[in-house]
Amino acid sequence: MTRNSSVPVVVSAFLIGLLFGIGLLVAGMANPAKVLAFLDLAGAWDPSLALVMGGAIVVGLVAFRVAGQRKISLLGEPMRLPTRRDVDKRLVWGSLGFGIGWGLAGFCPGPALVALGAGQMKAVVFVVAMLAGMALFELLERRPGKRPMAP
Repeated sequence: MTRNSSVPVVVSAFLIGLLFGIGLLVAGMANPAKVLAFLDLAGAWDPSLALVMGGAIVVGLVAFRVAGQRKISLLGEPMRLPTRRDVDKRLVWGSLGFGIGWGLAGFCPGPALVALGAGQMKAVVFVVAMLAGMALFELLERRPGKRPMAP
């Protein structure tokens, strides 16, 4: 990133994050009770978050299709998209951990940060646990003799 491009990058990142956070609030994703009701298929199931997820998938598919055809971002930075397409142990275990945490707490990282900003105490506990988990992951990744992750 060049010195001149840092201001537009920060401003656009702020505006996109703000829009994302507002979207999470409006959709109810920052409300653990609504998320847990969506996950409760055998009880009082609330299917409304399926529309939120469906909309997010459509937007993501379009965005990745457009981004994949570009070499430079709209802000002039090089495009860096994921290249790996294989399913390995790390992906499976990470997905399981994410799903279990989401099911137990009713939060995933984005909505938890939005709820934290809204002052929800449950979000404080979740974010502290999330940061502890991230720190533990980093410690485990830096163990001597650990093979580096493939790019």
